[in-house]
Amino acid sequence: MNPAIKINNIHKHFGDLHALKGIDLTIEQGEFFALLGPNGAGKSTLISILAGLIKPSAGAISVMGFDVVSQYQKARQLLGIVPQELVFDPFFNVREMLRFQAGYFGHGPENDDWVDEVLEGLGLADKAHTNMRKLSGGMKRRALIAQALAHKPPVIVLDEPTAGVDVELRQMLWEFIKKLNRDGHTIILTTHYLEEAEALCSRVGMMKQGEIVALDSTANLLNKFAGKKLRLTLGDVFLPTEIHALLRGQEKGVFTFALSDMAQIELVLSVLRTANIKVIDMQLNEADLEDVFLSLVGQQ
Repeated sequence: MNPAIKINNIHKHFGDLHALKGIDLTIEQGEFFALLGPNGAGKSTLISILAGLIKPSAGAISVMGFDVVSQYQKARQLLGIVPQELVFDPFFNVREMLRFQAGYFGHGPENDDWVDEVLEGLGLADKAHTNMRKLSGGMKRRALIAQALAHKPPVIVLDEPTAGVDVELRQMLWEFIKKLNRDGHTIILTTHYLEEAEALCSRVGMMKQGEIVALDSTANLLNKFAGKKLRLTLGDVFLPTEIHALLRGQEKGVFTFALSDMAQIELVLSVLRTANIKVIDMQLNEADLEDVFLSLVGQQ
């Protein structure tokens, strides 16, 4: 069985900028995979190559065994991509847009039952005959997700699908996407909401400056890189320099420390006692995917 996505030694140059530096990645059919990284890491460039919008400088990418350059038409039929931008055709209503989108990939009226399922799943059924121009921003986002799914692709790329949308849409979207994944669709997600990736994705790849710096199951990444989070309410104080290296963030007198082992808790508290700094409140929690992300790519 061919993998859903096979990326082999992909390089991309834009003039003097080496945007992708030998990316190797295999995503198996049926995976729910997160591709994470800060702005400028190369995620959008990689997705653009996958979609056939730009060509790689070197290397190859295939979708279900079909090369995205030499077998573009077949590869693109197997792929649904939800873009970050709200780009839509203002002359059609929602249902017409989905029918045209499905038609581009060879589907006719026999696909209408699937279109109805997508509309219902994304809460668009009552907007099916509404012109795209008249939809709110959140509804336009739903319609673009529906558009990417209109031809029932086995591989779905969600590029920041919940950026700037309300909680209701986010919950509805993830319930529908999880159902698609259970039904066998491969999902590739990019997001800055790391709690989404942690909750939804079984495997994670993290990019930094055009390279993959971590690739493993979500559970293994948490075990390898994350430790504990110590959150101390100290008020308006100057933190002793001895524990600056452990500080992850501070806001309104609350200081968060990233700890690799329990012994560092006593270190922090001892330094604070020596400096006569009173601990007003203390919380100790397990680290999460955000902590892993910051430890690997936070310098950027």
